[in-house]
Amino acid sequence: MQRRIFTELAMGAIFMAMAGVASAQSYPSKAVKVVIPFPPGGTLDTVGRQLAQKLSEQMGQPFIIENRPGGNGVIGGDVVAKAPADGYTLLFNASTFTTAPMTMKSVPYSVDRDFTPVALVAKAPLSVAVNKRLPITDIKSLITYAKEHPGKMTFAVGSIGSAGHLSTELLKRAGKLDYMIVPYKGTAPAFQDLIGGQIDGFIDPILGSLQYHKSGMLRVVAVTSAERAASLPDVPTVSETIPGYEFYSWYGLWGPAKLPAEITKKLNVEVNRALAGDMKEKLKEQGILTTAGTAEDFIKFQKLDMERSQKIVSEGKIRVE
Repeated sequence: MQRRIFTELAMGAIFMAMAGVASAQSYPSKAVKVVIPFPPGGTLDTVGRQLAQKLSEQMGQPFIIENRPGGNGVIGGDVVAKAPADGYTLLFNASTFTTAPMTMKSVPYSVDRDFTPVALVAKAPLSVAVNKRLPITDIKSLITYAKEHPGKMTFAVGSIGSAGHLSTELLKRAGKLDYMIVPYKGTAPAFQDLIGGQIDGFIDPILGSLQYHKSGMLRVVAVTSAERAASLPDVPTVSETIPGYEFYSWYGLWGPAKLPAEITKKLNVEVNRALAGDMKEKLKEQGILTTAGTAEDFIKFQKLDMERSQKIVSEGKIRVE
């Protein structure tokens, strides 16, 4: 009797494994929804749409972007957390996804428990941009100006807990500066006020400021990467003035919890394939660095980044009011 039960259990496990392989082989057999939990037009949306286009071409089914803004990214994240774990609803988000819950009283999901990391897609160095009418041309003169106007200089943040926000907090502490941080609902209004002079500075991925800098509407005085950005070769890094300063926004792809390992692996392989093609050069021109690696690599990266972010959030007392 026991032998029979064991045999039936073993056969069941084999059939389940075979079903999983078959599911992965046929995946995707219909359109895949990719949720971006912020409005169209930002760096996140731009990278997500490029990736979705490449995945559509490679996998033979449409990967359709659905923007679900609101709640600092929580509304869109919750949609994916509650979706079936079949690979047909995915989340494309920035590092804000992992930091937002650290800054909010409550979030209806756990980043660790309710999602399956699929792939780290790209890292985006940030630009330190200032209003062009200010006497600031580099980080040294920014520090001088801020110290000459204690408590009066203002820096925008596109969303609470974003990479730009954390980077702004780091610069504040590293330079021993006293400036005000002003939250905005998105990067577009922040750039409008920066150009108009209502705000003095804004740290955000290079892609957002690139066109404004080149047209002379604002001034990018530094980038936060370890090396100078290919898209802004004449702009120094922050670390050239403050040694060791380095910060990036990053973008990843997640599925709901318990996404089948075979589908996770298939998606990861296709993402890496997309990043090895012309998308790599296109993003590089926009100041974004593609990454490559397994889902396990992404899990390790996410864990380390969350530990670093939690330290900055705690020390800066960053909270969504």
